[in-house]
Amino acid sequence: MRKPKYPPGWDEERVKRVLAHYESQTEEEALAEDEAAYEAEGQTTMEVPTELVPKVRELIANR
Repeated sequence: MRKPKYPPGWDEERVKRVLAHYESQTEEEALAEDEAAYEAEGQTTMEVPTELVPKVRELIANR
């Protein structure tokens, strides 16, 4: 079996904590979190055609 690869700063324990957070949320808490993300200053949320997502990710990574 292959050893999992995590992004820098992540490990198995962090993944478990994130999963536990989202699995224990009520629908109301999840909705509130989603709404807060849309209102965050300094970020923009937009729809992107699926076929352009890799290019958009590349542009962001090269920023």
